[in-house]
Amino acid sequence: MARKLKVFRTPAGFHDAYVAAPSRRAALAAWGADADLFARGVAEEVTDAALMAEPLARPGEVVRRSRGSAAEQLAALPPDRPKRARKAAEEEEAPRSRTARSKPSTKPPVPRPSRAELEAAEAALEQEDAHRRDEEKALAERQAALDRERREAARRHERERAKLEAARERAAKAYAAAVKKWRR
Repeated sequence: MARKLKVFRTPAGFHDAYVAAPSRRAALAAWGADADLFARGVAEEVTDAALMAEPLARPGEVVRRSRGSAAEQLAALPPDRPKRARKAAEEEEAPRSRTARSKPSTKPPVPRPSRAELEAAEAALEQEDAHRRDEEKALAERQAALDRERREAARRHERERAKLEAARERAAKAYAAAVKKWRR
């Protein structure tokens, strides 16, 4: 059985966004909200039947409705100051800012912090990295020499083992022939 749908609303600029959803969480997901708009008091459940009709006809879909006409929205804006008042306010502010800049400061300018310690630390770090690279190179050369020595030892061992295997084969044949002759 499907859960009963409720209608929720949140403001979106000059519009309200309505959605018919089974829960607040589903409404937040439909709006794509990352935060809980209900806890912040920005979103609410709608109970007015006239506002609920369209969202209930399209459940899960966000329905945008304008909050009043363009004239009503413009009327809600704060009144604009006359141009003469704005110009007088700008002229009044300008001299203050000039006099504030022209006063000599009593404090000497603070010198720029020294980079010497930072540069010394960076140089020491670079030197340590170079030392590590040299060590790695030397270890790689030693490892290559050990690998060559190991391969040569393996080749010597294989040659010697082949000789000894051949000698063992000859001795085994001779022994088998001697036993055969002895048993007759």
